[in-house]
Amino acid sequence: MFERFTGEARAVVIQAQEHARRLGHGYIGCEHLLLAAASTGEPASAVLRKHGVTPQAVETQIVRLIGLGQAASLPGSLDREALAAIGIDLDVVRARIEAAFGPGALTRVPPAGQRRRGCRRRPMARLRHRRCRARPATAPSAGPAPAGHLPFTPRAKKSLEHALREAKMRHDNCIGVEDLTLALADMTDGAVPPILSALGISQATLRAAIFDRHRQAS
Repeated sequence: MFERFTGEARAVVIQAQEHARRLGHGYIGCEHLLLAAASTGEPASAVLRKHGVTPQAVETQIVRLIGLGQAASLPGSLDREALAAIGIDLDVVRARIEAAFGPGALTRVPPAGQRRRGCRRRPMARLRHRRCRARPATAPSAGPAPAGHLPFTPRAKKSLEHALREAKMRHDNCIGVEDLTLALADMTDGAVPPILSALGISQATLRAAIFDRHRQAS
């Protein structure tokens, strides 16, 4: 499936893995994909941020709902005041992790290597019967490794399958960031629905806004 992703969509998946590892989670979930999708410069990402689904807000909700893993590298992007508002003291979390795992426990993982090129297409355009010219991409391995890929959760795999469905519905051969975002906004279980609810945006409203952006750009 990954050979059908645009370069931007592949970058979202790679960034989702980096977010998951940074937060100390040994898997890639829909919440990490949402966090990565909200961080790009793509039109669908702009729609997310316009409706309050910002990277900072999503990450705060992830920490509230799931917490930090043992090997978390506490990010500077987390807003200290926002965390305090939901009862999380960043300094206390840091002290506890370092007390249990030593001063080096919060060392940030080095950034991933250079991005590979994926399928290219005009942003938000409807392309019919176009072949994706991309080198095959390898999906993450089944088991987490400190320097390797993290596995997708079943729900995350489901969201990627739904992204393919979203692309096919618009007769696109390539899966873009907008398709991933639409699929995430359509999830009925997992972390994404409560995250969006906590941020005061309904999934139906978000999907409608993304579709509207599509129509304007087409």
